[in-house]
Amino acid sequence: MGRAYDVMAATCPSRTVLHRIGARWTVFVVNALDGGPRRFTELKGHIRGITPKALTETLRSLEADGLISRHDFGENPPRVEYALTPLGDSLLVPLRAVRSWAEEHVPEIELARSRRSDAETGTG
Repeated sequence: MGRAYDVMAATCPSRTVLHRIGARWTVFVVNALDGGPRRFTELKGHIRGITPKALTETLRSLEADGLISRHDFGENPPRVEYALTPLGDSLLVPLRAVRSWAEEHVPEIELARSRRSDAETGTG
């Protein structure tokens, strides 16, 4: 039988995995690669608001974790593509569920935020 992991335990390695998934840009990069391999500039254009530095750091981390692959074509000018690995592809299932939930519940979240803001400022 495999090792039991408990994300609630302070020293459990599964926490590292959750930190990777919960990192600011991970969800966006994985979703952007859902349609197949993309070059750096394609990813940057597709993920609006991400800086080149943040994209580079996220790609390196995802590659180190085995979620994406980097293919350097060895051409001049340089051409590099990033793609999901089978492990990264398996992450799309729960991420799609979270994305769907988020998009479905935007009105409720915005209403709750508005009510809280009104209560804090004494308006409404």
